[in-house]
Amino acid sequence: MSEHEHDDDLVHAHIEPESFYWKVFGALVLLTVLTVAISQVDLGAWNLLVAVIIATAKASLVVLFFMHLKDETGFNRMLFVGALLFLSVFFVYTMNDTSHRGELDEAYGGEVLSDTGELAPGSLPAEQQKAAAK
Repeated sequence: MSEHEHDDDLVHAHIEPESFYWKVFGALVLLTVLTVAISQVDLGAWNLLVAVIIATAKASLVVLFFMHLKDETGFNRMLFVGALLFLSVFFVYTMNDTSHRGELDEAYGGEVLSDTGELAPGSLPAEQQKAAAK
C-alpha cells in the first residue's frame, strides 16, 4: 500500500508549511495581475486563448494545493486532467466554428457587429458576399 492510500476510514490531514500556501497565494495573485494586464492588450483572436490558459492555471493551483488533489490517488488526478482535456476540445471546436461559420453557411455571411459596423468574426469578406448573393 502506498503512503497516500488509507484503509482505516479516518481523516488524514496533509499538512504543509504556512509559507507553502503563501507562495501558492502569491502565484494566484501574480496570475490575476497578469490576467488584468493581458486584458488591456489587443491580441486579436488570441485574447480568449490566453485568458483561458491563465484561468486554467489558476484553477489548477487551487485544485492541486488548496483542495489537496496533489495528495489524492491517481484516479482522481486522471479525472481532473481528463476534464481539462475535454474542456480544451470543446473550446477548440467552438472557436473553430465561430471563426469559420461565414465561410460555410451563407446565412451567416452578412453578419455585422452592431457596435462597430464591422463584419463579425467568421463573416465572408465583402467581395465574397456579393459573389454569393448572385
